[in-house]
Amino acid sequence: KQEMLGVSGDTLARCGAVSRETVLEMARGALDRSQAQLSVAVSGVAGPGGGAPDKPVGTVWIAWSTEEQTSALCARFAGDRAQVRDAAVDRALAGLLERVC
Repeated sequence: KQEMLGVSGDTLARCGAVSRETVLEMARGALDRSQAQLSVAVSGVAGPGGGAPDKPVGTVWIAWSTEEQTSALCARFAGDRAQVRDAAVDRALAGLLERVC
């Protein structure tokens, strides 16, 4: 996240890897480091372990960025690791389509 997308160490220390602030920086970093016009970033707790009371397994932050706007949402998906990951990808792609169409 830091090296490839430019997420600050301070953000990771303050907010954690699974946070609104982190995915916003990830999405902006992806856009800034490419020739793309739209980017998406995903960070979450897919399980089976790693959850916490404030970020239980299934918690996923997704962000989309264009030159004009960067936005994020937090979702909670049910299921095992594969199901959480699949649901996160589906939501991330749906958000891309919403921004393109």
